[in-house]
Amino acid sequence: MPLQSSARQELLLVDDEADILLELAEMLESEGYCCHTANSVRKALEHLTRHPFIGLVITDLCMPEESGTTLIKHLREHCSRQHLPIIVTSGHAEADDVVDVLGLNVLDFFKKPIYQDRLLEILNRLLPTLPEKAAQY
Repeated sequence: MPLQSSARQELLLVDDEADILLELAEMLESEGYCCHTANSVRKALEHLTRHPFIGLVITDLCMPEESGTTLIKHLREHCSRQHLPIIVTSGHAEADDVVDVLGLNVLDFFKKPIYQDRLLEILNRLLPTLPEKAAQY
């Protein structure tokens, strides 16, 4: 379980490819974000239950057991998480998939490999640094 050692918000990263998940988590943690990682929709939902302060989800669209779309639909139907910001990534999505996901009120869609500067710009705008005192709790 990651320790929150910074004044940034908690993120949940979901991808079935371990190397992509690790690379993204390392990059975001170096920017001060606290990252929880999951390699499936089931594990993502477990993290969201255990970590109520997760403020944004970055999920892969195409995963073997259940898709990122399944995760997004579940969150949009769950009262306490229906407005949770979600960013979708994919290396294999068809145009119809992208249109369907954007219709689920996601924040953005990134084609893999992720353009890190653009992602950080969005995160910095959406999740500004919390005051130091608040980060202690």
